[in-house]
Amino acid sequence: MEQETSPTPKNLDSLTPRQIVEELDRYVIGQRDAKRMVAIALRNRWRRQQLSPELRDEIVPKNIIMIGPTGVGKTEISRRVSKLADAPFIKVEASKFTEVGYVGRDVESLIRDLTDLSINMVKAAYLEKVQKKAEDMAEERVLDMLLPPSPSSPSFENTEESGGSPTQQKQDQQDSTRSKLRLQLREGKLDNRMVEIEIKERGGLPVGIISNIGGMEDLEHNLRDMLGGMMPGKKKNRRMKVSEALKFMAQEEAQKLIDMEEVTKEAITRTEQSGIVFLDEIDKIAGREKHTGPDISREGVQRDLLPIVEGSTVNTKHGPVKTDHILFIAAGAFHVAKPSDLIPELQGRFPIRVELEPLTKDDLIRILTEPKNALVKQYHALLSTEGIALEFTKDGIEEIAATAVQVNDRTENIGARRLFTIVERLLEDVSFEAQDLQEKKVVINAQYVRDHLQSIVKDEDLSRYIL
Repeated sequence: MEQETSPTPKNLDSLTPRQIVEELDRYVIGQRDAKRMVAIALRNRWRRQQLSPELRDEIVPKNIIMIGPTGVGKTEISRRVSKLADAPFIKVEASKFTEVGYVGRDVESLIRDLTDLSINMVKAAYLEKVQKKAEDMAEERVLDMLLPPSPSSPSFENTEESGGSPTQQKQDQQDSTRSKLRLQLREGKLDNRMVEIEIKERGGLPVGIISNIGGMEDLEHNLRDMLGGMMPGKKKNRRMKVSEALKFMAQEEAQKLIDMEEVTKEAITRTEQSGIVFLDEIDKIAGREKHTGPDISREGVQRDLLPIVEGSTVNTKHGPVKTDHILFIAAGAFHVAKPSDLIPELQGRFPIRVELEPLTKDDLIRILTEPKNALVKQYHALLSTEGIALEFTKDGIEEIAATAVQVNDRTENIGARRLFTIVERLLEDVSFEAQDLQEKKVVINAQYVRDHLQSIVKDEDLSRYIL
């Protein structure tokens, strides 16, 4: 991918599919097949960028359907890949869309949302580049407020004979005072001094003018942007501390320094060439209704989704966006429906299918401890802020995993998300009484887990509500 950087030390251009999988292993346990497929799809994007323009346009992304129960890592794999690629990424539930003619969100709104997100990403990168210059300009503005420049008046004296005109001497004195103020400003000695600055409020439509009409959110946003420039914004003076004024003015100056046309152009290119759309719960729109009536047709949603996935042009407030090379990753549990229940045309646009495995006890143990953002590490860090030394023993972690497997088997299988429920319940007393605890070291072993969860796990009806 051209000029994309990874949040990791390596550049995405140099990451092979094997290395991409290794990066994903830091956050997602197991699911080797799904990681391999996503890694190949990501690498194929870079490979495509190396081809001639004629051939590049002919190669379309190989969209993926992930099949597996909730909580096994479908969303996390896609989200981590987008961060690795520094690509615009949006996750949407397919069930929130309704077919054309019904009140609700239309499928094209996901491309508009993806474009908005890409604009924000590119704009943030541009703002970071000009931040230093903006801060310098803000500093000059604050110094002008603290020490207004003196009006210069023409001098008719002979500076060579007089040794310098009074105007020049006054200017030198002004520069000397300004230099001292600049030094004090940078040392923070003027942070609490109050200054008055002029703030321009953006004009626009009255809030909520049409937002109570179902499905009109996009229209309202577009009207705000269109008419906002036509309605002059109000100006008002506001007093604030120098430290706050510096930040506010730096943001103002940074906005002036960036070229929004260039930002928009680059963001649309990034959306078209490296955007990733994660369509969750696609199984909820699978199936074909045989009845007639006012019910919203799931097949209708599929048919509206089809041109977006196969490649079309969507009009956004930033300009037209082509979806031909956006990567679509669909996911669903498919407990009731099957991938073959999707309309054939849509099935053909998702040529790669990968099944994710249900999590075993060993997988849950690894999820608790191995990832960079492991649950055990999170709670250890959270409670350390209260001076609590939290220690999870090996048998304690095994007992938590065994409990999660048991509850998943007896109730709904929600995968690794069950761990959040169990650990939160397990540490409820410690979290509540952290400041009042006399013993600052808390050991979570197997006996501790059984003592706190046994009664709930035994009562199946109770565990359905609590765990």
